[in-house]
Amino acid sequence: MNVLTDLGLGIYLLDSGFQRDHMAACYLIQQDNQLAIVETGTKDSVPHILAGIAELGLTPEDVTYIIPTHVHLDHAGGVGRLMQLCANAQLVVHEKGARHMIDPSKLQAGATAVYGEAEFNKTYGELIPVDARRVITPAHESCLDLAGRVLTFLDTPGHARHHFCIYDAISEQFFTGDTFGLAYQELTVNGDPFIIPTTTPVQFDPEALKHSINLLIAYAPKHMLLTHYGQVSEPQVLALRLLNQIDEMVVIAKQAATQFSQGENRIAALNETLTQWVLMALAEHGCELSKEQQVQVLKTDILLNAQGLDVWLG
Repeated sequence: MNVLTDLGLGIYLLDSGFQRDHMAACYLIQQDNQLAIVETGTKDSVPHILAGIAELGLTPEDVTYIIPTHVHLDHAGGVGRLMQLCANAQLVVHEKGARHMIDPSKLQAGATAVYGEAEFNKTYGELIPVDARRVITPAHESCLDLAGRVLTFLDTPGHARHHFCIYDAISEQFFTGDTFGLAYQELTVNGDPFIIPTTTPVQFDPEALKHSINLLIAYAPKHMLLTHYGQVSEPQVLALRLLNQIDEMVVIAKQAATQFSQGENRIAALNETLTQWVLMALAEHGCELSKEQQVQVLKTDILLNAQGLDVWLG
């Protein structure tokens, strides 16, 4: 069974299997007999990635770069295991996230505190350290060469301070991680994706995020490759939606702050308001799923957004 979706020009989408189908994507970039892997998912994603490499007729030894856009564990949880298996690969990670890949003990402790030990072990497992000598931390607007294919790295804070996006010169599109929001395929209507920002704790910064989105659009990309989920077209149109939505979410957050102090009550209020806000937007979008189905697709992200806005408000 094929695990890869061929997006053309040497780029392949692979479902990481995180939580559900079509929740989080990894990408393989093939140039000649070299590979780069963008996003690793978790430990459970690694077998899928290995199957994708084999589907291309290549081996783990052909992987040149392993590139998480940031170190949130749905993007980077499988890094250590993949680096063990891909002996010739270098890890390419934001300079502010590198230390957590070299010594993941604090990252693991923090995530365990959030999810509980049993859930953390089930979903993520023991995080494996990466040898610092195999780590590259590209500066803003610096480039890496993949068998002659140029990958440009842009510092894109807003979702997280340890986030970069990667521009592929050949296909003229960005691997956007979480900077360009999320757009689950179940909510697409007549080819038009339903896109919303992700304000996950703990480093959401609305002005920085808007600046990062505008930075990406300045490259006039043809498409965006979202981790959550897949390739989307007409980036300029979608960027305007995202920028407006970020402003609307800030208004929602500030209104909540007038009624509640930081904590569970404010998070609950934000979660309820954001849910209704999203359902109204989906109705305007023409989504034909039931409200229960819509909430099922987005409930995890809405709660994370509420938690992130609560932290941002302080």
